[in-house]
Amino acid sequence: MIFSEIITRWYSINKRYLPWRETKDPYKIWLSEIILQQTQVSQGWPYYEAFVATFPSVYDLAKADESTVLKLWQGLGYYSRARNLHTAAKYIVQELDGEFPSNYKDLLKLKGVGDYTASAIASICFNEATAVVDGNVYRVLSRYYGIDTPINSTEGIKTFKALAQRVMDAKQPADYNQAIMEFGAIQCTPKSPGCAQCPLNESCVAFGENRIDSLPVKLKAAKPKKKFFNFLVVISDDGKTYLEKRTGKGIWQNLYQFPLIETEKNLNQKAFATLVSTHPLIKTQNFDLRRYNEDPIIHKLSHQHLYTTFYIVQVNTLENGIRAKSIRDYAVPVLIQNFIEAFNFN
Repeated sequence: MIFSEIITRWYSINKRYLPWRETKDPYKIWLSEIILQQTQVSQGWPYYEAFVATFPSVYDLAKADESTVLKLWQGLGYYSRARNLHTAAKYIVQELDGEFPSNYKDLLKLKGVGDYTASAIASICFNEATAVVDGNVYRVLSRYYGIDTPINSTEGIKTFKALAQRVMDAKQPADYNQAIMEFGAIQCTPKSPGCAQCPLNESCVAFGENRIDSLPVKLKAAKPKKKFFNFLVVISDDGKTYLEKRTGKGIWQNLYQFPLIETEKNLNQKAFATLVSTHPLIKTQNFDLRRYNEDPIIHKLSHQHLYTTFYIVQVNTLENGIRAKSIRDYAVPVLIQNFIEAFNFN
């Protein structure tokens, strides 16, 4: 029995129930694929259900305010996915009359859709024989064929895409693509894979050569930069606080945060108070400053680590503030969300 047949047969027996597997609607498949980028199924599942309930069609998503979309996305991270999702929905409605692109080439034109997502939608919804290559597929193919080319190198990306295309079952691309991804997710796992019970173990190179733990190979990423973030949680005597919207390009674009002072290192409260006294919100009045967390909270992102300190700043009045009780209405990064949940705003 050939590779693709073994994988597909295994899938027919072992596949998990997932709500997006119960439909061929490209809108719902697209939603699930974008949500599950860089997100575990267990975390993404409730977000998928929330998006489908709130935006049952691409028309509903297209006409929503971006702030509503970001708020619903809150907690998933990588917020560019949500912004791209919203932009693509508007493009589909305004430029394509609500008709989803029906092939790989046209799907790639959607904002935020790359090779993997276009291949998944094209194969699952439109039965196009284009192979998916995600982290699970890289792992299965690398181990089975004993390939040590780094999966995040230019050569590796080309090599594995070509191999995935060559070994896929072109007659049933939807089942095969989902099968190999599922196989990597629950059988050929990153750590402690079920090799003893694996239907491919007799012909798997990595298993035969005891190289399971060394494949796939991935080039090391650059060391994350350290940044020191200091958030001013300004609270006025009449129960107001202040949020600012991040408008520049970046991971938190169009999300809200407390006023931010970035420093080159972690400062003690006395040294930081001098900086606070010159902030436009504070400088015209007296204030009381209290450090909320003694040690910085380390928030790890893919390319940087944020050493974060929250300071509670009590003032008499606050122009253009918002009612503290309404703070949960705003879309904020998970770092800010965690603070809001821990702090007693009333």
